[in-house]
Amino acid sequence: MGKDYQYDNQTVNGFIVSSIFWGVVGIVIGLWISIQMWAPSWNIAPYFTFGRLRAVHTNGLAFGLGLGAIFGIFYYIVMRLTKRPLLFPKLARYHLYLFNAAIALAAISLFAGMNQSLEYAELEWPLDLGVVILWVIFAVNIFGTIIKRKEEQMYISLWYIIATVVAVAVLYIVNNLSIPVTLTKSYHLFAGVNSANVQWWYGHNAVGFVFTTPILAMFYYFLPKSTGIPIYSHRLSIISFWSLVFAYLWTGAHHLVYTPLPDWIQTLAIVFTMFLIAPSWGSVVNGYYTVGADWSKMRTNYLTKFFILGITFYGLQTIQGPTQGLRIVSQLIHYTDWVPGHVHMGTMGWVTMTAAASIYYIIPKIYNTQIYSEKIANIHFWFVLVGQLIFSVTMWITGIQQGALWKATNPDGSLAYSFMEGLAKNYPYWQLRTLGGIIFTVGMLFFIYNIYMTIKRGNMASSKA
Repeated sequence: MGKDYQYDNQTVNGFIVSSIFWGVVGIVIGLWISIQMWAPSWNIAPYFTFGRLRAVHTNGLAFGLGLGAIFGIFYYIVMRLTKRPLLFPKLARYHLYLFNAAIALAAISLFAGMNQSLEYAELEWPLDLGVVILWVIFAVNIFGTIIKRKEEQMYISLWYIIATVVAVAVLYIVNNLSIPVTLTKSYHLFAGVNSANVQWWYGHNAVGFVFTTPILAMFYYFLPKSTGIPIYSHRLSIISFWSLVFAYLWTGAHHLVYTPLPDWIQTLAIVFTMFLIAPSWGSVVNGYYTVGADWSKMRTNYLTKFFILGITFYGLQTIQGPTQGLRIVSQLIHYTDWVPGHVHMGTMGWVTMTAAASIYYIIPKIYNTQIYSEKIANIHFWFVLVGQLIFSVTMWITGIQQGALWKATNPDGSLAYSFMEGLAKNYPYWQLRTLGGIIFTVGMLFFIYNIYMTIKRGNMASSKA
C-alpha cells in the first residue's frame, strides 16, 4: 500500500474517475442541446435554454472531461518517464479536490447565467483566480518532478507536457484579464477588435494546448507501450514538436477572417495555419510508421485501432482546419455548422478515442488486473467511430447548405431564401446529428461499464490477497 501511495495511483485514479463523471454530464447536455436545435420546446427557461446549456456543455467536456483526464494521465506518465514518484503527492491530492470543486462551481455559475461571453473563457473572475491557483499547483508538481527526475533522457511526451503547462498558463491569464464590477460580473480588459484578437489567440490555442499537445503526449507514450513497438522516429517527433509549438501561437486570427481585424493579421494567421499541416502530419506519419512495423497489431491488440484511428482523425483535422481558414473557403462555410462539425471530429474522434485508450491502458495497470472485456472495448470503438462520423459528416453537409442558401440571390440582388426557409432545411441534418450523438453516447456507456467492472475486479482481487 505504501508503494501505491508513493506512486500516487490513487490520485491518478481519482482524476480519471472524476473526468468520466464530468464527461457523462457534458455528453448528456450535448445531446440535450442537439435536440433543442430541432425541438425548441426542449428549451426550458431560464436555466436550461440553449444559450446557458451550451456553455456548460463546452466547459464540462473541455475542462471537466478533458482536463480531468489530462491531469490524471499526465501524473501517471510523468512518474513513469522520470522514474520517480511525484515530488508533492499530498499537493496532487489537494489538486484533485480543488479541481472537482472548481468544475462544480463553474457549472452552477454558468447555469445561473454568470458569463464573460468569451468562448472557452466564460467563467467570471473569482473562478478564474481559482483556476490559476489550480494550474500553479499542477505546474509545481509537474516541473518539480521533472527537474528531480532519475531518468536523464527527456522522452517526447515530457516535451508535450511541458508545452501544455506553460502555454495554457500564459493563454489563460492574458485572455482572462478583466475589470471586476461585482463579485459575479466583470468586463474584458481589452475592447473591440483587440478583445476579439486576444480572445481568438486564446480560443484557438485552447484547442492547441488542451486538445492537441496533451493528447499527443498520451499518443507518443501509450502507442509504443500498448503495442510493444518503439516509436518510429524520435527525431521526427522532436522536429514536429518544436514546429507545432512555434506555429500554433500565431494562428488564432483565422477565426476572424472577413471581420474588422486588419487584413495583415488575418493573412499572418492563415499562413501559419497552413504551415501547421507539416508538424501535425509529422506525428501522423510517426504513428503510421510505428505500427507499420507490425500491422497485425490492428487485429490482435484492441488498443492499437483506437490510437491509429485517433491520429487519423487528427491528421484529417489538420488538413480541414487550415483549408477552412483560407478566405475562398471561409467565405462559404464561416459561421455555419461546418465549423462545429470540424471541432467535433477532433473532440469525438481524436481526443476522446486517444484519451479513452490511454485510460484502458492505465486502469488495469494501477489495479494490477486485466481489462474486464476486450469485446466490450471493441464494441465501444465501433459505436464511437460510427456515431462520430454521422455527427461530423451531417454537420459538414449542413454547413455547405447553409452557406449556399445565405449567399443565393435573385437577379435583382435580393436574397433568394428567407431566414426561416434556410432554417427549415437544416432540420433533417440536425436530427441526424442527434442520432449520431446517441450512437456515440451508447459507445461511451460501454466504455464506462468496462472501466467500472475492471476497477471492481481489481478491488476484489486485492481484497482476497
